[in-house]
Amino acid sequence: MARLVLGVGGGIAAFKSAQLASLLRKRGHRVRVILTPAAARFVTPLTFESLTGEPVYHDLWNPPRYGDPDEALGEAHIHLSRWAEGALVAPATADLLGQLASGQARDGLTAFLLAFGGPVFLAPAMHHRMWLHPAVQEGVERLKRWGYRIFGPVKGPLASGEEGLGRMLEPAELADLFEDHLHGRDMEGKRVLVTAGPTQEPLDAVRHISNPSSGKMGYALAQAAFGRGAEVILVSGPTSLPDPYGVEVIRVRRAVEMYEEVARRFPEVDILVAAAAVADHRPKGMQAGKIRKEDLPFQVELEPNPDILKEMGLRKKPGQVLVGFAAEWGMDEASARRKLREKHLDLVVLNDVSRPGEGFEADTNRALLVAEEGKEELPLLSKRELAHRILDAVARRLSRG
Repeated sequence: MARLVLGVGGGIAAFKSAQLASLLRKRGHRVRVILTPAAARFVTPLTFESLTGEPVYHDLWNPPRYGDPDEALGEAHIHLSRWAEGALVAPATADLLGQLASGQARDGLTAFLLAFGGPVFLAPAMHHRMWLHPAVQEGVERLKRWGYRIFGPVKGPLASGEEGLGRMLEPAELADLFEDHLHGRDMEGKRVLVTAGPTQEPLDAVRHISNPSSGKMGYALAQAAFGRGAEVILVSGPTSLPDPYGVEVIRVRRAVEMYEEVARRFPEVDILVAAAAVADHRPKGMQAGKIRKEDLPFQVELEPNPDILKEMGLRKKPGQVLVGFAAEWGMDEASARRKLREKHLDLVVLNDVSRPGEGFEADTNRALLVAEEGKEELPLLSKRELAHRILDAVARRLSRG
């Protein structure tokens, strides 16, 4: 787990940062908070001390003592810059962004950020007209060029009662993005295409054949790949999940629609991760309108859907990496290896969907990663953790060329 500094700017969204600090600590990180003087008017230092179990830095002229062995080597903001492995500023107000973009150090937070050489993530929050002001936008572009990473803002209701682009991302989203980015940027410059969710194959206008896939695994993979620096396209079947931040999302319903979207984009991507649970067959000849109950057929004639992975495997160019999933009733490694060969894949993620708390709809999963050269058995993990383990395997393959 990482040593993190959470910087809190003076905006109404500061109350969400208390939840963010608590969430990061619950995930096992050590969190030290720096409040600007304005932030301390919204949320007291004692709140963050209680949530993190650490002293809180809120006064440049009267900094806390952390009791670390090397603390005597410098001032508190310098000490923190040596201690931290990453920094997240939430909310990053217009004033704070302006100070940082012009190299000012008027308080403990900006002094720390100028001294810190590690990764810094900024979560802007302000009124939408402030966010769109040319001075703010110019400062943000400068910060991006300097290597700062910007999360948000997003469109939504604001403290003013208006709605616009200026709302801070929610604490859980920020925690996920922050952790994803801490894995490094080993997919910088890569284009990744992910499929997710079920497909629905209509019988008539109101009935369909489908499966219980929630899309959680594919969405976790898309978000994790974005966090590691990739340009990500997500082709999703019907799900109730929100679009992952920073990811281009294309929503489809039927397997043929997913096939068309994947086939169109596949020549331009470096990696395809096919996590969708695509229906193998569809009803032959969808009925117009709704079939009356008494007229429903007892037998439905089916016809095959396109085999997306097999088709892309046949079109694969040198250097492209293809990852498929195998949902089996039991850990059938032989079936996964057969899929690996027949569909010309580089990696198969084998899931046992017969176990409770794994596979479809669950938040956790256990997997066997199967490649031509060997296999890797993984324990029960959250789908976010599993997504990174899968991408670790992809990154190793890319590094081998």
